[in-house]
Amino acid sequence: METSFEMLLEIFERAALLLTCLFFITRIPRFKEIFQQEQPSVFELSFITAVFCSFAIFATYSGIKVDGSLVNVRIIAIVSGGILFGPWVGIITGIVSGLHRYLIDIGGVTSVPCLITSITAGVISGLISRKVKNSWRWFVGIAAGMFCEILTMLLILVFAHPFSTGVDIVSKIAFPMIAGDVNIGLIVLLIKSVEGEKEFVAAKQAKLALDIANKTMPYFRAINAESLEKICAIIKNEIRADAVAITDKKKILAYVGFGQERYQIGHEIISDLTKTAIKSGEITIRNHIQDQQTPQIQCLLIIPLKERDEVTGTLKIYYKKANKITYSLQTMAIGLAQMISTLMEISRIEEIKEEANKAEWKALQTKINPHFLFNALNAIASTTRRNPDKARKLIMNLSGFMRYNLELADDFIDINKELQQVRDYIEIEKARFGSRLQVEYEIDAVSVLIPSLIIQPLVENAINHGILKVKGPGIVKISVKEVGNKVRISVADTGAGIPEEVIEHVYQDNMPVTQIGLYNVHRRVKLIYGDGLAIRRLNPGTEVYFEVPKVGEYESHYSGRRNTGT
Repeated sequence: METSFEMLLEIFERAALLLTCLFFITRIPRFKEIFQQEQPSVFELSFITAVFCSFAIFATYSGIKVDGSLVNVRIIAIVSGGILFGPWVGIITGIVSGLHRYLIDIGGVTSVPCLITSITAGVISGLISRKVKNSWRWFVGIAAGMFCEILTMLLILVFAHPFSTGVDIVSKIAFPMIAGDVNIGLIVLLIKSVEGEKEFVAAKQAKLALDIANKTMPYFRAINAESLEKICAIIKNEIRADAVAITDKKKILAYVGFGQERYQIGHEIISDLTKTAIKSGEITIRNHIQDQQTPQIQCLLIIPLKERDEVTGTLKIYYKKANKITYSLQTMAIGLAQMISTLMEISRIEEIKEEANKAEWKALQTKINPHFLFNALNAIASTTRRNPDKARKLIMNLSGFMRYNLELADDFIDINKELQQVRDYIEIEKARFGSRLQVEYEIDAVSVLIPSLIIQPLVENAINHGILKVKGPGIVKISVKEVGNKVRISVADTGAGIPEEVIEHVYQDNMPVTQIGLYNVHRRVKLIYGDGLAIRRLNPGTEVYFEVPKVGEYESHYSGRRNTGT
């Protein structure tokens, strides 16, 4: 018969085997990430539960037989699992291993006590994981294990018949079983050391994200297809991905890497996963998937890019091998996406300022444009002889038009003021072109702020590049209509019709410098509202429109500035 000390040594040997198995599991990268996560998924918790159930059942089979009882490390496995991973792991492990212990020795002296204490150990360990501070769990875990073993000894005494049998068993196994629970503290400390590596991993991934941000920062000064492609290339090389893409809410903006020939810049997003990620704003991870466009792709990580908590696009990372989206990569990519979102927002603000400066320059050109002024004055002069009253009205129109440009200070302005400037401009042009130009208005009674000098360029474009390009009279229709919670501003004409290549140039941001009128408005609207101009050919003519929110962030912002005088 083995002595109590010899049994204690064997308990430590079996606990050491358990520690060794856990150590090797935590060295496997995929499993290591599970142990490091604060909130494992249901699948990961199921895996962890299965691991500790296996350890607890193995502990029963490897136990030392002593007069109908088993000296084993089952309680060590149950308490360790519950403390480390919460009530569900502890309780399920306790129930499964306790039932197993009971069923393999039904009617045995220790079967019922072991069943009761196994379940009790699971419950207590779950409470420790919820109630006890992290730094004290190893110590409290040892105390809980010892308590459960003491409870086992007491229950053996209660259930044993005759009583002397119970006393004999307890006298032999009590010391090694209770003292062996010191191993609970060792197991808890081992797993906690693995979890502690999270901080090192997080610091390493944060540095990588910062390095990528520093390398890509110069390309955010002017965001276009070329700069976004270089940004994707840098990200791809730094994280060793097979492909990286950036999209907005509707189109592919850049794609670099494997399968690049299948994804054309500017094409609409067709991936349901990407559409779902944009709609939900949630990160999407697929560690084993076959992309229909590129079947060789096995891994996909989609991270929504956000500005002011609103999704503006996605960062997509592809791998050809399965299970490459590790926890550390995911953590790094989230931080990187946040940095990209911030840089894109800063770049967008800078572009808005730049476009506003261009608009101001264009307005100054209009103010001092002698060609426009001379034509207007000639029209007034010729009208003076025929119709003095009309000439006086034209002078008022020209005065209002020039005053609007000279006194313009706000970036955003009430739509009615903008429309008045448009009417003044149109009256002057109608005086010049007579019956060739007819203008119709369909204006709903709305009160909304819009960017200044944004409708008149569209009307000017409709007249000069639409009506005047065909013989005979033409009609320009200016429409302001409520559409749901937005206001649609439309300028349509019955002129020559805009060429398809010009529409493509506008949408692809490659308009010639000499043709900045329509493109300038498109860029300003897109930067401010997210979507640019909608341009479509009519039969005959062209319609150009854009939509603004009735009450939006930009309106509130600029309205607040005026109210506070800043």
